[in-house]
Amino acid sequence: MDPVAIVFVTAGVASAACWILSLLTRDTSWVDRAWSIVPVVYVWTFAIAALASGVDATRLVVMAVLATAWGARLTFNFARKGGYTGMEDYRWAILRGRMRPWQFQLFNLFFIIGYQMTLLVLITLPANVALQHPVPLTVWDAVFAVVFLALLAGETIADQQQWEFHRRKELAGGTLAPGFVTTGLFRYSRHPNFFFEQSQWWAFYAIGATAAVASGASLLGGALNVSIIGPFLLSILFIGSTIFTESITASKYPAYSDYQRTTSMLVPWPPRTRQVAESAA
Repeated sequence: MDPVAIVFVTAGVASAACWILSLLTRDTSWVDRAWSIVPVVYVWTFAIAALASGVDATRLVVMAVLATAWGARLTFNFARKGGYTGMEDYRWAILRGRMRPWQFQLFNLFFIIGYQMTLLVLITLPANVALQHPVPLTVWDAVFAVVFLALLAGETIADQQQWEFHRRKELAGGTLAPGFVTTGLFRYSRHPNFFFEQSQWWAFYAIGATAAVASGASLLGGALNVSIIGPFLLSILFIGSTIFTESITASKYPAYSDYQRTTSMLVPWPPRTRQVAESAA
């Protein structure tokens, strides 16, 4: 069976399961629980197809190992925050309160489940590009794999810094000035973990594109191929989600507006504290 068809069937079954479970439990975070798992399954589906066909599967095995490392780290971080013990994403609860029940169920079906589960397929399609172009590894594959691992390390550090802050905040009785983390990597980006997360999938895309380029594909079929839609839509999702998340945070913590003025939203960048202070003077 064609690996793309297997991936789409698997995604359909997973989506149906998430939708049914969300109705039975009134908990819309089932996609969150599948987020770090199903892409790993999809990439390994392409890798196994390459191994079974007898072509050079080295690049796809590397991509599958990278995706597995991404999934293992994200699963661990989600689990320690209670994500697999029935904790619903607080943003969905807020949206549920702002919508009529039928409106929220449409949002649940078409965005939370439909859009996001489709996106989890799209971000793995560079593996299919690599499957279609089974050429030997190049130096660029190594470069992009190292970039992927560096981004993975950055996200691990950012998540750990955020975890430690919230642990200290919990021990302090739920209040710890200014109410949100601003140190470490968060001094340079308000959401460094979000930046590293989406950037990993751009590096993943680059590995698939490298295979197409190495096989002699044209610009539109090589460096720029249709699988770019995955990381592009992922970035759009993160930007929209970040804006919504920040609107909630800003309503809870008055100091957050100052943090927004001095610190980059996603891309790590030196803080603008000095410039803001000079402008105020």
